[in-house]
Amino acid sequence: MSTATMQSPDELTVEHVVTRAPVSRAQRWGAGIALILIGLLTIWRFGIDGHHDQDAKIQLGATGAAHVPHFSIPAVPVAWVAGIITVLLGLLWLAVPRRRWFGLIMGIGIGLFVVALICWLASASSSAFVDVVGLLTSSINLAVPLILGALCGVMCERSGVINVAIEGQMLAGAWTSALIGTVVGAAAGMLAGAFAGALLGALLAVFAIKYLVNQVVLGVVLNVLAAGLTGFFYDAFMQPHTQALNQPPLLDPIKIPLLGDIPVIGPLFFDTSIIVYITYVLIVAVDVWLFRTRWGLRTRAVGEHPKAADTVGINVLGMRYRNVIIGGAIAGLGGSYFIFEVGQFQKNITSGQGFIALAALIFGRWSPRGAVAAALLFGFASAMQVTLSINAPAIPSTFVAMVPYIATILAVAGLVGKVRAPAADGEPYVKD
Repeated sequence: MSTATMQSPDELTVEHVVTRAPVSRAQRWGAGIALILIGLLTIWRFGIDGHHDQDAKIQLGATGAAHVPHFSIPAVPVAWVAGIITVLLGLLWLAVPRRRWFGLIMGIGIGLFVVALICWLASASSSAFVDVVGLLTSSINLAVPLILGALCGVMCERSGVINVAIEGQMLAGAWTSALIGTVVGAAAGMLAGAFAGALLGALLAVFAIKYLVNQVVLGVVLNVLAAGLTGFFYDAFMQPHTQALNQPPLLDPIKIPLLGDIPVIGPLFFDTSIIVYITYVLIVAVDVWLFRTRWGLRTRAVGEHPKAADTVGINVLGMRYRNVIIGGAIAGLGGSYFIFEVGQFQKNITSGQGFIALAALIFGRWSPRGAVAAALLFGFASAMQVTLSINAPAIPSTFVAMVPYIATILAVAGLVGKVRAPAADGEPYVKD
């Protein structure tokens, strides 16, 4: 719970009186049992039933690259240690639950499971080394549009507007980026994609804020509108004139001097495309903006208690308009990412990534950091599908892909942590 004392619209101060709610019984038993089950699964599948006669062969870079570190470690002992520690973490949480420990304990448990999984996969391949850096790089690349979509959701829903139209904003951004990127260039294409997303965000804002249309239904309608328009324009103009209208340039990786030469970290974070670098900046900017600036303070006030915010002179509707439009621009940039990675627009190129970003937003508890962590989890699961199909074809790769969705359902159900949307999220505000 928190209470706020607001003085004036020019010098707004908030005194937070924070009382940590006790851990609920569902969260205590749900998280504890989940950790114990994860630990037991790790011990059984990767330890007892692991590859006892094979070590995990791991390399930290692409095959053929110069000075790539590689080593072998015993996969089965790693699985036993990871599983036992995870079980102990679950028992510790059951015995002494502390809300401030929740994120750390769950993060360690999931991280240990991932380490055991990677070692098991590496031991399953008797001849080749598993490129861990390549796997993590693929995870980041697959997570970038999800991160941008989730940041769009944070901007909108923290100010009280539900945005189900992230998919449509990304799709509109992708089509516009392909067209303008082909005709003018990549930089103009990215700007055009962001503008298209902002335009769809403006439609969402007008109908949701001014005309009080149901925001969930409105989001679905905008998604259908974006899919229909982009599909029609693709068939009418792009497909007959592919060379002239649908051949945007691919973005080459930009290696940052010195930072890009750091082993492991350099290739992972500092040798990538410009949109990924922009994503880094946006992650920091949205987090600082939301929790360290007056604008962010007013945004949270508008999303939690718009009437109180209006009482002290905050323009509730204006804040919502601005945030929804800016969020749409971020989602449009996420759509641009598909174009400059693939090199061509196709119908429904986003393939539901906007909805996955919405799931990451919910799983991340409407927080920029949580949403980014959830998006990385979804990206890692997608990257693991390819690795599993190569190194462990006996295991259905779709099993790993569905794990983040199961985790999202459990999170929403409150079994592994209470999830609460902003209090005024989705509620139209009518000024008296």
